[in-house]
Order: sequence, then structure tokens, then C-alpha cells
Amino acid sequence: MAFATIEGIRTHYQVAGKGPPLLLLVPVGDHASIPQRRLDRVWRGFKPTEQLTRDFQLITYDRRESGHSGGRIEPLSWTAFARHADALLEHLGIEQAFLLGGCVGSSVALALGAHSPDRCRALLLHWPVGGLRWLNRGRANFDRHIAFVREHGLLRVAELAGKSGMFWGNPEAGPWSSVIASDESFAQSFVRQDLDRYLEVVAQSRDNLFSDTMPSGVTSSQLMTMRIPAFIMPGDDALHTTSCAHVLRELMPHAKLSRLMPRQQNAASIERWIYESAAACDYARSTAFAA
Repeated sequence: MAFATIEGIRTHYQVAGKGPPLLLLVPVGDHASIPQRRLDRVWRGFKPTEQLTRDFQLITYDRRESGHSGGRIEPLSWTAFARHADALLEHLGIEQAFLLGGCVGSSVALALGAHSPDRCRALLLHWPVGGLRWLNRGRANFDRHIAFVREHGLLRVAELAGKSGMFWGNPEAGPWSSVIASDESFAQSFVRQDLDRYLEVVAQSRDNLFSDTMPSGVTSSQLMTMRIPAFIMPGDDALHTTSCAHVLRELMPHAKLSRLMPRQQNAASIERWIYESAAACDYARSTAFAA
């Protein structure tokens, strides 16, 4: 288990395998408490740390405010997550990498593509999130936390965070719950902070991350000017809408949408899509920069 201080945040990461660098942006934070069945809902049985290290230098990490990584009380945004990922690659001396994002990881990949396009060899976006139900669910989670804080205070939040899992599964514990649970000094400073300022930060985070029904991570204008090759495999449920994948294909100048719907996706077909997308990347990139 390796750690580095990235943008002032203690960050858990691992590097394995040899080959072209590939940054894995997982559906949720790499946390031991997350059952495999939750990952399988998106990955369909695909296990990237087992199946990709044969031919890629695979970089996995916990996003800030998730898993074994730390965090900071400040407005959260997709750009903040992208800066964190970008700084990790810089720390590792990796100039350019494939980005493989699943679910929310696709949003971070898109944000990194907008923030540091030269860092991205290609975007591989599996089950990107977006749509009205995604918007409503995300905002509702933040609103539930705000209501809990107002009624019970920060000390009760810290107590709950020590017993709960992810924010997405237990919204009352808040978006910093994993950091509170793993870092005693952070937990102590958390309960001592100004309540009104904290509520402002939470509300701003909600509005930054969940502002419209577009695919999360970037604006439509950013998508239309993104010249990075992108390969998209769609989901088909309330949060990973097929329409979201089509929006990305329609707005991104150099995007290719897989024809495989979830019922056709499994560990083998996802792995094949990744390898085929990576193989097609050089041609796609030369076409993108010639345009």
C-alpha cells in the first residue's frame, strides 16, 4: 500500500504491470468495505486489476475524500477531482496515460480531459453517469446531509461517519465521512469548524457536482471542443442512462460509441473493448489533430 501527498492530500495509490500507462478511475473509491457486487453492477464481473496488468502499467488510486485517501473541507468539484488525478500522474512521472473511467470515474476522466488534455492519450468511458434521475439523486444526497447537520450538529455527523460507509450509501454522514473515519486529527478539526461556513461548502459542492442533466464532469461547450479520442460503452439504468452515452458521442468530436448494451457486456467483452479502443487510439488521435 503506497501513499503520497498529492495537492496537500494523503493519497493511496498502487502501480502494477508494464506497458502503456493506464489510470483507472473506479466507479467508487477503492474501499475495503465496498462489496464486489456493487462494483460488478458497473463492471459486469470485469476485474481490471487482474485483467489489465498483463499489458498496461495500471495506476489505481483512491480519489480524494474516498477509500484510504484523505481530503480537505473545501467546495468539491469535478475540476478538483481532475486536478488531484493530474497531480498524481505528475508525481509518478507519467506524461500521458489512457484514462479508464467507470460510472463516476467517467466524470473524473472527462474533467481531466478538459483540465489537462495533453495528459490524456484517450478516454475510455464505461457506463458514464448523467440524466435527470442522476441529478435528483445527487442533489438529494447533499440535501439529506445538510438537513442532518442542521438538526444534529457536526459532532453527531462525526459519530455517524465513524460507523457508516460511503457518502452515496449513507448521505447523512456527508461527503467527508471516509476521511473522518480514517483520520482522527481530521475528525477532531471537523467537529470544531464553523457550522455555517461548513454548510455553505456543502451547498456549493452540491451545486458544483450536480448542476444539470448533462453527463457529469464537463460542460457541453467543453465536450464540443475536446479533441481527445474517446471510446464509450453505455449503461442502461436510471443513473447510467443510454442517452447520456449518446450525448457524449454526439458532442465530442472524436468519440466512438460501442454497440454493446449491458446485457451483452461481461468481463470478456469489456476487456476486449478496452484493448480494441487502445489499439485504435493512435489512428483516432492522428485524425483528431489533423482536423
